[in-house]
Amino acid sequence: MTTAEAEKRAEARARRRMLRGCRVLAEIDPDLGAIFAALGAPPTRRRPAGFATLLAIIVQQQVSLASGRAIWARLEAGLGAVTAEAALARDIEALRGFGLSLPKARYTHALAEAVSEGTLDLDTLDELDDEAAIARLTAVKGIGRWTAEVYLLTVLQRADVFPAADIVLMAAAGEIKGLASRPDAKALATLAEAWRPWRAIAARLLWQHYRHMKGREAGL
Repeated sequence: MTTAEAEKRAEARARRRMLRGCRVLAEIDPDLGAIFAALGAPPTRRRPAGFATLLAIIVQQQVSLASGRAIWARLEAGLGAVTAEAALARDIEALRGFGLSLPKARYTHALAEAVSEGTLDLDTLDELDDEAAIARLTAVKGIGRWTAEVYLLTVLQRADVFPAADIVLMAAAGEIKGLASRPDAKALATLAEAWRPWRAIAARLLWQHYRHMKGREAGL
């Protein structure tokens, strides 16, 4: 089987799982069902495993999508190839010159060192359950739970990972549920319990709803 064929099959499996999750969620939660009925199943938005993707998630956290993409483009151009070795070959000030804040420049080095030294083996994460994989990732300085959850959701395509600290998910959930105020991470995590074992699909539906609601790209 060629790489292209394997990729096509993986995408087909992810798409089937997305549809299945959407149908189950539509049965148990009418508000999510309304999103599915109106907008269809969200795209899988699968991302490749590895250092570059994890670093991109770190770089893009806590900034707008547009800002995150602009910084990432500068970083890519500056490094030439986004690898742990290339990141370690630049000092902190050089990384800041590519648009990274001081903390994110330091996090870039921390991640690059962990990958280069083998203390973080991204190739073996898929062998771990969700919480073990999150713990492995968050052991690296600069990787919080949200970053780890987004990596599991978008790269490993885990079905029941839910980044409750995501502001867009808070806003979308508050809107579809008619809440007087936006739920915080704890309240959203509690709300999402009803969506097990398809919480990652619920997150996809909520991101899709927010994009449609705001008329612009948001979420993952």
